[in-house]
Amino acid sequence: MDLQSLWNSTSDALSASMKYIIDLGAPVMMPIIFTILGVCIGIKFSKALKSGLYVGVGFVGLGIITGLLTSSLSPFLDKVVDIYNLDLPVFDMGWPAAASVAYGTSVGAFIIPVCLGVNLGLLLMGCTRTVNIDLWNYWHFAFIGAVVYFLTDSIGWGFFAAIICYIITLVLADMTAKRFQEFYPGMEGISIPQPFCQGFMPFAIVIGKALDKIPGFDKLNIDAEGMKQKFGLLGEPLFLGVIIGVGIGCLACENGQQLIDNIPATLLLGVKMGAVMELIPRITSLFIEGLKPISEATRELIAKKFGENRQLYIGMSPALVIGHPTTLIVSLLLIPVTLALAVALPGNQFLPLASLAGMFYVFVMILPYTKGNVVKSFVVGLVVITIGLYFVTWMAPDFTKAAHEVALAHPDDKAVQVPEGFSAGALDFASNPIAALIYGACKYSLYIGAAALSALAVVLLAWNRKQIKQ
Repeated sequence: MDLQSLWNSTSDALSASMKYIIDLGAPVMMPIIFTILGVCIGIKFSKALKSGLYVGVGFVGLGIITGLLTSSLSPFLDKVVDIYNLDLPVFDMGWPAAASVAYGTSVGAFIIPVCLGVNLGLLLMGCTRTVNIDLWNYWHFAFIGAVVYFLTDSIGWGFFAAIICYIITLVLADMTAKRFQEFYPGMEGISIPQPFCQGFMPFAIVIGKALDKIPGFDKLNIDAEGMKQKFGLLGEPLFLGVIIGVGIGCLACENGQQLIDNIPATLLLGVKMGAVMELIPRITSLFIEGLKPISEATRELIAKKFGENRQLYIGMSPALVIGHPTTLIVSLLLIPVTLALAVALPGNQFLPLASLAGMFYVFVMILPYTKGNVVKSFVVGLVVITIGLYFVTWMAPDFTKAAHEVALAHPDDKAVQVPEGFSAGALDFASNPIAALIYGACKYSLYIGAAALSALAVVLLAWNRKQIKQ
């Protein structure tokens, strides 16, 4: 057997293994991971298993609610697209298809063991505090690796891109952990090593400071609780969900008669959107209940072994905190705004539909820096979504190439099939500034870009190591 055949067979075997693990999903794997982790840090088996099951049940509930959001909105949004002729040439594959493309490549086949190895090495060298157990979101690193792989036709450059993305994300997770933990209650000892969330954090800082310089802007310093007090029922996420749902239902009607005929369906959509807004916070509270014993035991063990000053963070999914009221309010308000932007922005070719359910995740690391200010968070969201639409359009040709290659290798996987005449895109990761930075560096000047990215990674690691020592 030659080296190429050995590589192909190994890659196929690992790809099948990774697909098996990913297909189990977070609801199954989280109880297993939490039970093993809990027992290793000294928690009783029954307590560790219960913690994992709470987190697993939380993921089940979250999947049901986001599924309700997608299935309820999709028929109405499709009608809006038809009525107003909003078709754009870049097809929204959504995050499940983007993840399938990422894991369906040679980069995706090896991404979990490679990134876990990098994480362990950086921990041993004292260059990070985060232990990233959020295995399902490793597809984000595989995604940029897969796009660069097909861009350069080199598996080596694909892994380079994935590892650089992983290193940058770990450093940003460490950098933002304290602010994250202070803003979200019950998140002690947790960090968010997801590039999609961390990539928007600098925008929150810069735009937030710029908005603070506007005279009188401080009078708009209203958080979700302030909205309830100021606007009463109108400020409730539940009621806003109903209003936005009814508004989208009305837009999906061609004339007055259809508007009257569709009153029951329109009202039902409003109630469903209100249900999404009300139920997500209740479900995400299960994550906190499951995480608390693990987080407390980890802190106690580290303090006992290494002293009170040593800190390690458990890297977890941003799904833990998407139930924050400001996140829900701003995300829902941005759904119709994003559709309007997609059509109005000159040069944009991407219409987000399947990706809209991922809007909640944009704000996970924005809110700690806007302090939950609804107006400020909305402005930051508006800017990053506008930029993100252009990023998706820009990356579409190479994303499409990756999707076509994976579709040829896996013809039974309908999720990765790109409709004829369309390019492929996904707001969930292709709009991420970290991905865009790595993609641009590799696309326009591979060796110079790689040198610049390597220097950036080294500087960030050195800085982070210094912070950890201090």
